[in-house]
Amino acid sequence: MQEANIERYLKKSVEKMGGLCLKFISASMRGLPDRVVLLPRGRIIFAEIKAKERKPRPEQLRVHKIFNSLGAKVYVIDSKEKAKEVLNEIYTS
Repeated sequence: MQEANIERYLKKSVEKMGGLCLKFISASMRGLPDRVVLLPRGRIIFAEIKAKERKPRPEQLRVHKIFNSLGAKVYVIDSKEKAKEVLNEIYTS
């Protein structure tokens, strides 16, 4: 499945849950996750969207490590099923 299809699915799913799924772009830092996901009750995560079998680049992994060290969760989502799993995990926690 293409990244664009997974990203569209994630965005629509988040919006159905009453949240926002914003494109994350910065001119000052490379390797940022693709999306910031904000769900009701203050649940915020970052999502790196990848096609099936694709892995994050080294600069992306570096940023994930920085975010994780600050207490932020970064999920790599490579399928609709993984998107469902992640959203269920953060929405029910």
